[in-house]
Amino acid sequence: MGLKAWLSKPFAALAVASENRWKRNAAKIQEQTMKDLVAKASNTVFGKAHGFSEIRTYEDFKSRVPVRDYEDLRAYIERVVNGERDILWPGKPQYFAKTSGTTSGVKYIPISRESMPEHIKAARNALLHYIHETGKSSFADGKMIFLQGSPLLHEKAGVQTGRLSGIVAHHIPQYLQSNRLPSYDTNCIEDWEEKVDAIVGETIRQDMRLISGIPPWVQMYFDRLSQQSGGQQIKDIFKNFELFVYGGVNYEPYRARMEEVIGKKIDSIETYPASEGFIAYQDSQTEKGLLLLANAGMFFEFIPTAEYFDQQPRRLQLSEVELDTNYALIMSTNAGLWAYSIGDTVKFVSKDPYRIVVTGRIKHYISAFGEHVIGEEVEQALLEACAKYNTEITEFTVAPQVSPEAPGLPYHEWFVEFIREPENIESFVAAVDEALQKKNIYYKDLIEGKILRPLVMRSLNAGAFREYMKSEGKLGGQNKVPRLSNDRKIADKLIQWIK
Repeated sequence: MGLKAWLSKPFAALAVASENRWKRNAAKIQEQTMKDLVAKASNTVFGKAHGFSEIRTYEDFKSRVPVRDYEDLRAYIERVVNGERDILWPGKPQYFAKTSGTTSGVKYIPISRESMPEHIKAARNALLHYIHETGKSSFADGKMIFLQGSPLLHEKAGVQTGRLSGIVAHHIPQYLQSNRLPSYDTNCIEDWEEKVDAIVGETIRQDMRLISGIPPWVQMYFDRLSQQSGGQQIKDIFKNFELFVYGGVNYEPYRARMEEVIGKKIDSIETYPASEGFIAYQDSQTEKGLLLLANAGMFFEFIPTAEYFDQQPRRLQLSEVELDTNYALIMSTNAGLWAYSIGDTVKFVSKDPYRIVVTGRIKHYISAFGEHVIGEEVEQALLEACAKYNTEITEFTVAPQVSPEAPGLPYHEWFVEFIREPENIESFVAAVDEALQKKNIYYKDLIEGKILRPLVMRSLNAGAFREYMKSEGKLGGQNKVPRLSNDRKIADKLIQWIK
């Protein structure tokens, strides 16, 4: 065992002990976090406009600070982006994280000097929890790769601006720099396919032990490695590879294919980082869900998804949530976002400590007929059918077909890129539809009431989703294919790749 691996164990024990202290008081800590954030920002433009100096309780906060998304906050954020001080948070941000929104175009999310360290601490503690629980630390002695966006930053009104993953790359602890790949120059390559090929060249003969990234793009990296090595499995290329760290999408639809390419089961850690804050991470290999970071300068609220689009939906703080209920996640942060609807939906699987699973996007759903089908439901329905029929997929998305050719009924149209197609596609499709009906009573009622016909599945050519993302300028990095759409913008473009 090398020095880094040896030292990481007592360090992990200290970090976990520190985390355990606040886990037991998460709800109270959240109340104090709200008060601290409000007090710190009381003299900002936003704080004065919303009476922060008069806020004493959560009820006060709700009455003065409405829930907003990026568009609703845009007027304030544009003042920050234009260089004004003390608008949403004291002073100016340390960074702007540049993201591509589906409805808001380019978004600039402020990252403050107070919030930036929380991103780094959360990523570190996710690994330290793993070390402490499993005793496995040898990955610290080998090479680690983080498949991420370019670290190149540019200035906007004196503030460094770039992709979140690129910003974080500038804060990797010094003691890990010698372990880290790819090189800075390779990381700066903008074309994703060229970048992956360069990463393969740099890493194929290295002792890679930890690999991190969004699953579909890590899969692309693994495929290129296998091709370059004459068809070898990843376990034979990287003999000491032991840990996969991921976030951004549900790993389960990719797990079987990933483990097939790797050649063995591999330990994994799920993380939930966002430009708005590092929200949660997997703190246990045996317990379900991700630990909600209630002590990291973020105040969380939760709106039941069934009420989200109501005129006056309920807003709940952490102490009021229930298990197994889908909530829209709302955040107020130490970077100056206030009652901000991040767009994600979560469900609590534990309240001691508070652990969540990410269930989808509040705007990624299908409710063309009142069914309100969500991401978690379609993913689980497909996974159940894949397991039953020994089938593997690369990617999929679902959209409504509201104007079928007469005299047919409308339906949900699934676009699926298979790795291994089922022998009986009709039975497979029926199994997916049956599973979805069991998970969503409204969908079942529409099928039984002859408002909808059972789903229709389109099998796509190999590489279809990769080509689609490339055509949209969203190949690689932190980009993800939406699993659900309530319109046909994606579906109509995928038609060209139907087999």
